[in-house]
Amino acid sequence: MAFTRLRVLDLEPGEAYAHACGDAEWIVLPLAGGCEVRCAEPLPGRADPARRTIGARGPGHGADGGPPVFELRGRRAVFDAVTDFAYLPRDGGAEITSVTGGRFALVGARCERRLPARYGPAREVPVELRGAGSCSRQVNNFAAAEAFACDRLIAVEVLTPGGNWSSYPPHKHDEHRPGEESRLEEIYYYEIRGHGDTPGLGYQRVSPSPGGKTDILTEVRTGDAVLIPDGWHGPSIAAPGHDMYYLNVMAGPDETREWLIRDHPDHGWIRSTWSGRDVDPRLPFYRAEDPA
Repeated sequence: MAFTRLRVLDLEPGEAYAHACGDAEWIVLPLAGGCEVRCAEPLPGRADPARRTIGARGPGHGADGGPPVFELRGRRAVFDAVTDFAYLPRDGGAEITSVTGGRFALVGARCERRLPARYGPAREVPVELRGAGSCSRQVNNFAAAEAFACDRLIAVEVLTPGGNWSSYPPHKHDEHRPGEESRLEEIYYYEIRGHGDTPGLGYQRVSPSPGGKTDILTEVRTGDAVLIPDGWHGPSIAAPGHDMYYLNVMAGPDETREWLIRDHPDHGWIRSTWSGRDVDPRLPFYRAEDPA
């Protein structure tokens, strides 16, 4: 992908991951567990991230004027709570350490400006319910364009109750139409809730558009990712009994950082059927003010 970045880390207790930001801005987002993010300038000559195991350490705050340290409380799992997060600027670096272990997403976008490293509190994440009936879903807008300042990166979490269709009607953002559509490539990363010993599953559709040729119909399970450089994307289908989570990572070449979409002309009418209908009563899974 030309603009978007995604890495998912599974850290053992006490393991540390050294991350070099390079030409991209990044957000460290806990998926399961908490971590410490210790910011630093990149090490001279180090081109690739590295892992090492260290002893447990207490919370740190950094020296006055030194690189910041962020303690991310995180959450037990993506279906349990909104999480706090940390923003890392381009040309910098960080060491990510989890005393108890966990899984962490690094979402990034190639960018030009170097913004300051920052902490994003969970309680300030706007939680939105979209759609109605079987098209209902929850969106955690932690790094939506209007919610958190980045140079290029746009990122949100979407939670869909089992049996529902999400990312519907199919929509696209692969052509530059001022005020109507922005150019954003996109990555979907999935986690699906299982049932007992049965793993969860869902399905993702991407169809060709005038601006692109991507054509995908695929089964998705926990840990899978779908790359969407262009095309009409949707629906994201959660199998009955298996709630679906996906992390959306977006960025593109347009000068303005904004999420402008066009609905598929054959399916956009579905929005008109939502008026007066109730949102799925299983939503929200949680609110931003709920404890992790």
